[in-house]
Amino acid sequence: MTKKSRKASLLIVDDEPDMCWALVTLLKKSGRRMKTACNGRDALKLLRHDHFSLVFLDAKLPDIDGLELARRIRGMDLTTRVVMISGFYYRDDSVIQQALAESLISGFVSKPFLHEEIIRTLDVILAS
Repeated sequence: MTKKSRKASLLIVDDEPDMCWALVTLLKKSGRRMKTACNGRDALKLLRHDHFSLVFLDAKLPDIDGLELARRIRGMDLTTRVVMISGFYYRDDSVIQQALAESLISGFVSKPFLHEEIIRTLDVILAS
């Protein structure tokens, strides 16, 4: 683990409290500081007051589309990486491929996911 990744702060944005809990529980062992938000409004509020190296972002939120929120996050801080997590889209969907090509998102994980997928995605993105 690099010095940079040890200091990385994570934001988890998902409207399902169980998904936030699962990701926090899974990533707790990494020693990273984590916060959660259940909607886009709360996520933007947190992002205005704190820097996050990586955001795990649900594609479908009650108040804003995940890709639109990713666009806003990138507009606020180009260093913040966004990983889209979705049960709605798939990696080969054209909208996801376009978001990856434009660097709107840095990664994508389908729901349901394996724990190893989340850990591997986190390590790869923070190492790049």
